[in-house]
Amino acid sequence: MAEDVILTEDQLAQELEQLPEWEIRDGWLRRKYRTPGWPHTMMLANAIAYVADAAWHHPDLELGYAQVVVKIQTHRVRAITESDIALARRIDEVALWRPDENSPLDGFPKTWVR
Repeated sequence: MAEDVILTEDQLAQELEQLPEWEIRDGWLRRKYRTPGWPHTMMLANAIAYVADAAWHHPDLELGYAQVVVKIQTHRVRAITESDIALARRIDEVALWRPDENSPLDGFPKTWVR
């Protein structure tokens, strides 16, 4: 297991420049994703759970009809670490991925995650 490197406030501020929709609140790295509705909320929650478990890192999730709130901190040190930032980046990649305009994939017709 890698050593937990707790990030300073300055380091967190710098990392958040690359994660513009994420914020620090009450000691957690946090983001709210909006979805078109309940089925998509559940799909997103499951995708986040899959990615997090593959990384052996487990965020707290809050689910609503059309939203998923992700809260990340390294529980064993009760702080935000490098691994939390890495997981936030991976979650964004999965949650926000869309086929590009040259893709043979059409993409979902509704407004999806924001």
